[in-house]
Amino acid sequence: MDLLTISAEEVTELLPMKDCISVMGEALINLARRLSSAPLREVIWTSEKSGLLASMPAMDNGLGRFGVKVLSVFPGNHKLGIDSHQGIVVLFDAKQGQPLAIVNAGEITGIRTAAVSAIATRELAREDASDLVIIGCGFQAIKHLEAMCLVRPITRVRAWDLYPSAAESFAEKALSQFGLDVEVQTGEKALVEGADIICTLTPSNEPVLFGQDLTPGVHINAVGSCSPVARELDSEAVIKSRLFVDLIESTLAEAGDILIPIAEGKITKDHIVGEVGQICNGEITGRRSANDITMFEALGLAVEDLAASSYIYEKAITTVRGTMIKL
Repeated sequence: MDLLTISAEEVTELLPMKDCISVMGEALINLARRLSSAPLREVIWTSEKSGLLASMPAMDNGLGRFGVKVLSVFPGNHKLGIDSHQGIVVLFDAKQGQPLAIVNAGEITGIRTAAVSAIATRELAREDASDLVIIGCGFQAIKHLEAMCLVRPITRVRAWDLYPSAAESFAEKALSQFGLDVEVQTGEKALVEGADIICTLTPSNEPVLFGQDLTPGVHINAVGSCSPVARELDSEAVIKSRLFVDLIESTLAEAGDILIPIAEGKITKDHIVGEVGQICNGEITGRRSANDITMFEALGLAVEDLAASSYIYEKAITTVRGTMIKL
């Protein structure tokens, strides 16, 4: 059996952010049409609760492919200069069932997560949104900056992190890669007054963004929380927001940002307007007015990894990239 392996460096080369945004748009539309499916992820925690191993299968009938991402998540890794997300995507053909490729999952996760946030921002943020706040300056920060710049005319960037050195490092990368001067914030919390777009990208278990601080018209990408008992936004922020998600079933099983306010009796599941793919598909309306506060709760889905891996595989075959191994 011949199997193509694709490294992190090759993923970056074969999946530029602009292309990934287009690929993710198609994946979300397929999901909205239920041409694809993504069962809830299976998670095993370490005994110390310091990290987890997740298994995320998916099928996309539109692509004719299925696969699984196996990923470890160790939030404390960023203190050691190690990626918090590490793993592989195994891609299969759905006609005869043969495995096609093993692809580095860490880099795919980084690129496709920001690309999906870009789609939500494209559909929900005001057209003139230019003031961006990044909360959490780990691996996702520079990816999200790139993605936001591709869908909105970003002219001002503010950044906050629990570790000021991480924010400083992000600012250096932003200036070097995009020519943007980032205003590094210090203090106990991020200052978001006047922001048009806010991306929360932290592993925090407690809120880092508060409803009382939100300016009318802002769009929020809530990306960091992926546990029923962890959240980045307080309940007031969620209550104030017109709320959209990537997949309703996953949100109601895994998203602490939403499940905690539901448990408090402050919202019901009907607070979710719908899925971003449904906006792309024209089924539902996103932003209704310039003063709407819109929110996208992102959990990250295996159908996104599947679509990205399939695109990378096709490009690798065409450009003769990757390394073929025999099993």
